[in-house]
Amino acid sequence: MKPLEGIKILDFSQYLAGPSSTLRLADLGAEVVKIERPGKGDGCRDLYVPDCTIEGESPLFCAVNRNKDSIALDLKAEENTEILKKLLWEADAAVFSFRPGVAEKLGLSYKQVKQVNPRLIYGEVSGYGQTGPWSTKPGQDLLAQCISGLPYLNGNKEDAPTPLGLSLADMFAGQHLVQGILAALIRREQTGQGAYIQVNLLESILDIQFEVLTTYLNDGHELPVRSAVNNANAYISAPYGIYETKEGYLALAMSSIVVLGELLGCEALTKYTDESEWATKRDEIKGILKEHLMHETADYWLSILETADIWCAKVLNWKELFETEGFKQLGMLQEIYRDGKEIFKTTSCPIKFDGERYYSEKPVPSIGQDNEKYIRR
Repeated sequence: MKPLEGIKILDFSQYLAGPSSTLRLADLGAEVVKIERPGKGDGCRDLYVPDCTIEGESPLFCAVNRNKDSIALDLKAEENTEILKKLLWEADAAVFSFRPGVAEKLGLSYKQVKQVNPRLIYGEVSGYGQTGPWSTKPGQDLLAQCISGLPYLNGNKEDAPTPLGLSLADMFAGQHLVQGILAALIRREQTGQGAYIQVNLLESILDIQFEVLTTYLNDGHELPVRSAVNNANAYISAPYGIYETKEGYLALAMSSIVVLGELLGCEALTKYTDESEWATKRDEIKGILKEHLMHETADYWLSILETADIWCAKVLNWKELFETEGFKQLGMLQEIYRDGKEIFKTTSCPIKFDGERYYSEKPVPSIGQDNEKYIRR
């Protein structure tokens, strides 16, 4: 039995942040029902990657909405009011991602829903919160990353601000919402009380910067200075970064510069015996490393450094990663089936429960495919 079996969740959200939270809850055993617009459905269905669709749907939609059911319901139609009330009464939690003011117009604000089901856990994800001057800004991942200051941590010193190549704000907001919902479920068992859980993209992307922001807040508000050479973290001394070699790339984490110099046969590095210089002369040291590491392949350097227990790794692309025994042993990939036929591959839930990894073959739903199952007029 999965830990959330018996828990029913209504998903009124679209795109990535909200649906990523309900995906995780579904993988842990919850029954998740998407509430979609008739005909159109979740806007994410149309976010296509060029030259790649799965059964005519966006790969992103398929990845984040597998293992769910779908109801097509016009939320503005008065004749559906009682249906909504019944669905909300039967649910344990509901997830929303409406723009400010929309939920109230639809009769789906927390105050309104609480009158229907006081035990309901109401989860809300937004771009920048529901109040304040930024509340009406588009809740989009790239925009949230840029407002948060994160792009100024990536790339080298002279590079333009560089965003991460993932929808990180969306994904962390989704997982923070999961945490809030699970905590509320535990409290409800103790008190019978529902909850109003709010997260937003900006706060989530700020939260994951807690290390560097704490340094900034307690260091005279000095802005971080990215390394001019192979930057990987603006606050960490040399050799921290990714280095090109004769063949392939090598990542070096925290390490003694003197020890590195001895292991790599780089006499120039052994002169930096004052550890404070590893920070103050960071770019100078990394420049020496950058030139020296080009003389041999990544595999050659790894054979020396790993044996000496130096924190390092070869930089892999996905093809290389998937061919490694280490990745195969994880069991992270799964196949999704419809009518006994495999339709796509994707990642699985990364959480093991009592030593078991949860897989689900259930594909994404078509719009409204489960109306008959859930709607009883």
